[in-house]
Formats: sequence, structure tokens, C-alpha cells
Amino acid sequence: MSKTATFTAAEVADDRPRGAGALWGTVPFGLKRHVSPHGQVTAVSMMKDEGPFVIEWVAHHLAIGFTDLVVYTNDCSDGTDDMLIRLEELGLCHHRRNVIPEGIRPQPSALNYAQDEPVVGQSDWVMVFDADEFLSIKYGNGTLDDLISAAVAQNANGIVVTWRIFGSGGVVDWNRAPVTEQYLLAAPQTWNKGWGVKTLFKFDPDFWKLGIHRPKMKTRHIKTEFPDQVKWLNGSGREMEDYFKFRGWRSITRTVGYDWVQLNHYAVKSVDSYAIRKMRGNVNNKADKYNSDYWSLQDRNEVRDDTMLRYTQARNRIIDQLLEDPVLHRLHHAAVARAENRLAELKQTEAYHKLVADLAAASAVPISQIVAKPPQARDKEKIAALMSDVEKQRGAKAKAERKAAPKEPPAEAVPMGSYNPGPIRLDSDLQAEVYPNHSMKLPLDPRVFADHVLPLIQVGKFERGLARKMPSVLQKQARALEIGSAVGFLAGHCANIRTDIHVMLHEDDPGLRQMMQVVCALSHRAFNDRFVLADRPLADPVSDTLALIAASQPTSLMLADTRLSPEVLSQVFAALPAPPPAQVFLYGRLIETWFSHIDEVSDLLQAHGYKPDYSFDPAICRGFSLSEDPGTPPD
Repeated sequence: MSKTATFTAAEVADDRPRGAGALWGTVPFGLKRHVSPHGQVTAVSMMKDEGPFVIEWVAHHLAIGFTDLVVYTNDCSDGTDDMLIRLEELGLCHHRRNVIPEGIRPQPSALNYAQDEPVVGQSDWVMVFDADEFLSIKYGNGTLDDLISAAVAQNANGIVVTWRIFGSGGVVDWNRAPVTEQYLLAAPQTWNKGWGVKTLFKFDPDFWKLGIHRPKMKTRHIKTEFPDQVKWLNGSGREMEDYFKFRGWRSITRTVGYDWVQLNHYAVKSVDSYAIRKMRGNVNNKADKYNSDYWSLQDRNEVRDDTMLRYTQARNRIIDQLLEDPVLHRLHHAAVARAENRLAELKQTEAYHKLVADLAAASAVPISQIVAKPPQARDKEKIAALMSDVEKQRGAKAKAERKAAPKEPPAEAVPMGSYNPGPIRLDSDLQAEVYPNHSMKLPLDPRVFADHVLPLIQVGKFERGLARKMPSVLQKQARALEIGSAVGFLAGHCANIRTDIHVMLHEDDPGLRQMMQVVCALSHRAFNDRFVLADRPLADPVSDTLALIAASQPTSLMLADTRLSPEVLSQVFAALPAPPPAQVFLYGRLIETWFSHIDEVSDLLQAHGYKPDYSFDPAICRGFSLSEDPGTPPD
């Protein structure tokens, strides 16, 4: 695990943040704010009665490299505000009151204040998020310094970070252990109901108005050149689509990414923690937001994700230092004791026991049956009315470009015939236009791609059938071996969408391997320990295929190489090392070459215990799963 930065008086300078109030740093303290090479990097949050969790939240976000934390509170009854005031005196957090005007909700009220707050306004980078959200950085050494550097290297000025919903993990009882260590089970990354976002971005209050999920560009700048200067990346370091500069609050399939960073959302915690929040001053368990449906939505525990454990040492070191302050020590333990006393009272009520039973039933709802309704129904006419002229112009331009294409849209190209026959040669330089296709980018290179698929690349539909379906059918935590990877498009797309899988690619054609490097570089799809390009040539199709399988032990075998004839596959499957792959897919150049014999291959696989599965278009792909292991796709 990479070393994570920690911050002590000996390691960082004691610089006063721009815009700090008179209370800032009035009490000498050994722990100092981080000094970032990217300037003032500020988290803005809102809290109410989060006393037991304040210390961990502050320690974690200091550990990952925020230079400043600005927290707004309203109507606290458990000492949360007092703790934050003390942290401001120690020079580690800025506390502000959220005096809520009539008819305004707490979050928008706090953001209105933050818009004019000197600390926020003079910050270089800003991110707005809640007290139950913890930033988890996978890139580099796990700090904002490395993450922002990676974005800046792409000339980007923002990163759109997608939620990862963490459930209770079956924990019922209250526990004082850190939230980020108690709850290590989460929703699958492919679960789009958990794809809300928060945005880390370069802030200038003259251009942006702060928002809960993303900032809103001020109207007077929309018709200027400013929108073209905005470049935001997703959580995997790929450029966001243009529309997100103007609207949207969640990721979609084309924009979601978790390779670099995610926002862990601990909305429920344990049953006891949930009970304290839900029944705050309300032993009759009056219906409110925190009902069983909300629990079913947020109590997702399908996949283990322990990436937060990389921060344990750094966070605990900071917690220990914070609790060395006698005032903060007293306030923290008083808040914990207050919560535990309240819980003891609640446990004496019938409402508590009914809640526990209701939540147990809610936890049993399968993820496939969860219904997540948006805050309000999508109104297309209203959205259109709110769109700026610039958005409409951009949309009209894209529409015009589509109309300029052949009147009859090209038929969707199956993988067979996507590439020019014979050895691919890239000896001469060619400045090819680049087009986004699903989560990858492809150059419009006629040396590589067949003439009839070039129009499909231009409209983003290259190998559309495979790209849409394959990421959803690969097993959870799949180890995939793709033989015949061509330019790496399908493998790269699957690795982008399914960050739980490991892929080994194999391609012998030197020209295609060269273009694979180009495509992956354009798509920011790095080769790493879960996306590996094999070097072993397929000199002997039988023995070398078996060697690749033995070395990678795939659960998913993806076959597209023309040399894998029915005869070769017969010998390969007769000698498969144990355990055999749970899934087999035939597509691409293999199907193109051996299409007339594909039923022979199907019979061969069924003789070895595989059954046809996954309902691909049979002209595009044939999928098979072991009869005793149906290869259940992720939820």
C-alpha cells in the first residue's frame, strides 16, 4: 500500500489561510494545516448533531490533504458546533453559523453563505459534501496533492466524483470504532441508483455559484468563451461530456468512473446509529425521510471495498493528536456519551424495537427490487425551457452533425470485419480525428478500421452491441483473459465500467498492438496490475493458449483470435487446467473467420459442460457458462 501523507508541525508550514476569521489559530497547537502545491484546497460541509463523528471526519479529510475545512451548523444540541469552534481556535477548521431564512432548506442556505465566505471565495479548489461522505482517493499516494496534479496534467480544472453507497454490513449495535473501518460492504460499482456525484473544481465566485452536487455556471458567462475553458474529468480521469458543464447531478453509464477516486457515502451506518438519527426527539417514530424504503436504498452490502483502510494509520495519528487537546477531548467524549445515553432511552421504547424489525425486513430486499425515485419527476419541457441558448446551440450543432451523416444510418457493424484484413501497418504518420465511443476514444484511422465501420466510429457506435452488454455479464470480480484483443477497445471499455475486474489482453499483430497503445493513451486507460498486456506470442495456438490460461487462471475467457479454429479449441478444452473458466465468449475476428463452423464450437463447449447463455446477438457474440456455475452477472 502506498504511503499516505500525514501532517505535523514539523512537516508543514504554519501558514494562515486566506480569508480566515479572527478566531482562527488563537490557541497554539502542534498539529498544523496542510500546505498544498495547488494552493488553498477547501471542503465545504454542513452538520447538525454529528458530535460522535466530527473528529473522524475532520481527521480523515486533513489526512488526504484538504488545506481547509469550512463547516456550517444549525440548531445543534450535542456539542457539534462547540467542537468545530474549538477546531477553529486550534487552526484546523473554520466554523460558521447557518442561520436559515424562512422557506429555505439547510443545505441551500449554507451554500448561499459559503458563496460569500472569504475562506471559500479565496480558495483555489473547492468541494461541497456532507458529514456522512468521505473522499477516498485511489490514485497515486491517496492524497489530493497527487489527484489534483493528475487532473492538472490533463489541463483539467475539475473532477466529478461519484458516490459509492456503503451499507450497515449487518451491524446492529452501536460501536465507537471509526465509521470508515466499521462499514466495508458497499453497492456494486455498476449499480446506477447510487451514482450521485459531488464535484472538486477550481473555484472563482465571479464565474460559479456553489451547488450541492456541482456548481452552476453564472448566466453572464454562459455565452462567452468561458464554457470552452471548463474541462472536468470523471472519477477515472476521463473527460466528462459537454452537457455536464451546464446541468446534471449524477453519473451515467458513459461518464461513471471509480479508478481514481470515489465518494464513500455512509448514509445509514448501524441500526443503532440510524435509530438515533431517525428518532431524534421522536420516540413515536413519526414518519419522515428515514423510513424503511430509504434504508433499503442505502443499506447496500453486495461488494467488499476496503480501500479506506489505506488511511488508517494517518487518520488515527491525527485523531490522537486532536484528542490531546483537553477541550476537544472533553467535548468529543461528551457527545459520544450523550448519543449512548439517548440510545439507552430509545431501547426502552416499543418504537425502537419496531424500527429494528422494520429495518431487518428492509435489509432483505434484493438490490434488483430497489426503486429509487428522483426528488421530482423529470420534466423534459421544463428542462428545455431552463437550458441556456449556448446549450441549445451546442445541441443543435451536434444534431446538425448527425444529420450531415448518411440519411440512412449505417447498420450497426458486428465485430467481424471491424478491422482491415492482413497485417496492419502504421509506418507513416497520420493525423486522424478522434471520436468518443462508449467509455473509450478511437482515431478515425483507415489504415486500421474497415471502411464500413468508420461512420460508426464517428457517431460513437463502434462495436455497440458488445460494448453495451459485455460489462454487465462479466462475473463479479472476474479475471478475464482476452485472446485477440485487436486495439483493446472492448477490454478497455469493460475495465473502465467494471473496476472490480482484472483483464489480461493478448494480441500478436504488431500494428494492432501499436494502435492499442494509441487507443489506451487517448482513452486514459492505463496498463496496470488489473489491465495487463501479455507478451507471450501465440506461436503454437494450442500449447500457448493453454499456457496463457494456466498463467492467468481466468474466470472469463474472451476469444477473438482467428487462429482459434474449431480444431484448436477442441484440443484446448480437452486439456483445460483446473479450475476451468466459468464463462466463455466467442466474438470478433474469430466469429468472422469461423462463422460457418460456430455450431461445431457450440457443440464442443456443451460437451465440456458449458451451456449457451447471456442472449447476445448470435451474429456478434456467442456466450457460454458452466452448467454447474451459471456465471451470475453482477446486480
